[in-house]
Amino acid sequence: MNIVCTNCFTTNRIPKDKDFNKGKCGKCLQSVYSPKPAELTSKTFYPFIERNELPVIVDFWASWCGPCQSMAPVFNKIAQSSPSILFAKVNTEQVQQISAEANIRSLPTIVFFKQGKEVDRISGGLNEMQMKQWIVQCLHKTTN
Repeated sequence: MNIVCTNCFTTNRIPKDKDFNKGKCGKCLQSVYSPKPAELTSKTFYPFIERNELPVIVDFWASWCGPCQSMAPVFNKIAQSSPSILFAKVNTEQVQQISAEANIRSLPTIVFFKQGKEVDRISGGLNEMQMKQWIVQCLHKTTN
C-alpha cells in the first residue's frame, strides 16, 4: 500500500501485512499516518490525494468563514476516530490556485477523493452525525 507521509509528503510503500498506522517514513522517520488533518499547500495537494491508496477527505475552508470555524472541531474529531481514511485541510485564502482548480464555489466544501479521483463533495457546515452519514455514503460509492 502506498501512503504519503503527513509530515514531509514523501510517498512510502507499506507492505499489505503491516499496519500502516504504525509505519515510519523512510525519509523523515516520523509516523506516516497522523490522525490530525494534514495542511495541504499547492505543492502537496496533488501528491497527497493522488498517491495515497487510502481515501482522502479534504476540507476547503477560510478563516473568515463562520460555518468553517464551527465545523472545524467536528472535522478534527471525526479524523481522530477514522483510522482507515486520511483527512486534510486546504486554506482557500492561501491556496487559491488549488481551490480554483477544484471548482470550490462555497465554503466550507468537503471533497472525498479516492486515488486522486473525486468521489463526492458536500458544501455547507455539517454536524457530526451529518458528516459521518456522508462519509459512509462515499465509502459505499467506492466499494460498488
